[in-house]
Amino acid sequence: MATYSPKASEIERRWHLVDAEGMVLGRLATEVATLLRGKHKPTFAPHIDTGDHVVIVNADKVVLTGNKADSKMVYRHSGYPGGLHTESYGSKLARRPDEAVRDTIRGMLPKTRLGRAQIRKLKIYAGPTHPHAAQKPQPYVVAAAR
Repeated sequence: MATYSPKASEIERRWHLVDAEGMVLGRLATEVATLLRGKHKPTFAPHIDTGDHVVIVNADKVVLTGNKADSKMVYRHSGYPGGLHTESYGSKLARRPDEAVRDTIRGMLPKTRLGRAQIRKLKIYAGPTHPHAAQKPQPYVVAAAR
């Protein structure tokens, strides 16, 4: 029997709406990364983008457990000597919560052009409103993240 490989015309994409209020960042990110990759579908293939679209609202109300807001650091480098910039996760969440959530989820996706295609299907908003009502996103409950 031949191994099944989904074709691009057979992929069915849905829209999911995730309310991040009071959710733990890492647990939220693993669930969303699973949806973006399509691992929740029986037609999953690791070399094809079979994932769904995800809209995250209330990203500014996501929480970190323990002392991670102060002790966990975010690093980025400009490419020049001495260009390492360090910031605590708590200050990044306060300054740009959508960017902090996106970077956390991006770290759980493949580091290839496939991962870049999957992260494009993620929409994050700091507040409770979003402009994707026409797509009729279905509410997605992440029980383990609360």
